[in-house]
Amino acid sequence: MANFVIDAPESVALPVAGTDALFPVRRVYCIGRNYAAHAIEMGHDPDREPPFFFQKNPNNLDPSGEFPYPPHSSDVHHEAEMYVALRSGGTNISVHRALDHVFGYGLSLDMTRRDLQGQMKKMGRPWEIGKAFERSAPCGPVHRASEVGHLDKGALKLTVNGETRQEGDLNQMIWKVPEMIAYLSEYFELAAGDVILSGTPSGVGPVTRGDVMVLTIEELDSLKVTVT
Repeated sequence: MANFVIDAPESVALPVAGTDALFPVRRVYCIGRNYAAHAIEMGHDPDREPPFFFQKNPNNLDPSGEFPYPPHSSDVHHEAEMYVALRSGGTNISVHRALDHVFGYGLSLDMTRRDLQGQMKKMGRPWEIGKAFERSAPCGPVHRASEVGHLDKGALKLTVNGETRQEGDLNQMIWKVPEMIAYLSEYFELAAGDVILSGTPSGVGPVTRGDVMVLTIEELDSLKVTVT
């Protein structure tokens, strides 16, 4: 048994839909501007940019159904996404073999302190203060690909207090799931337990305490999150 000098942190794990099993999380990658309309609304040209990624921390993933409004921000935005959970990995994975590494899919929100992210952009600094804060990725359980298939299309919708805010389709992703995995594996050694947030459609916007967000994606259960 290891002789740690402090208590070892608890492992981060997500529930697997329909079972009492857990999916252990190793790393979290997020792709930016992966829907053309969202890239445009954020002031970018999607036709000229290769994919880029940033990271959240594993313990930012939160399946509790609550999102505590974070400090030092007055402009926190929702970004509705599908996540991809890997069962294996490697380097230089081909697009044709990429889906062999997928365990399943789930619903997630990439909550963003937009004002702090904007400040970092202006100064040319990393985005972590705007993206990787505590409980910044509310999420649902992992759905096995063996049960739901590999999702390359399907309506995505987010409502806030019953009002539709974001609508899109997974087939609108600029970089599809196999391409994301292949591209990432050129720069990182992917492994079992890695999670990839696949980007958000247009319509991102602010939330306030008391708001109720409901995200639905075809083939996956809905995700309900209350801002506290």
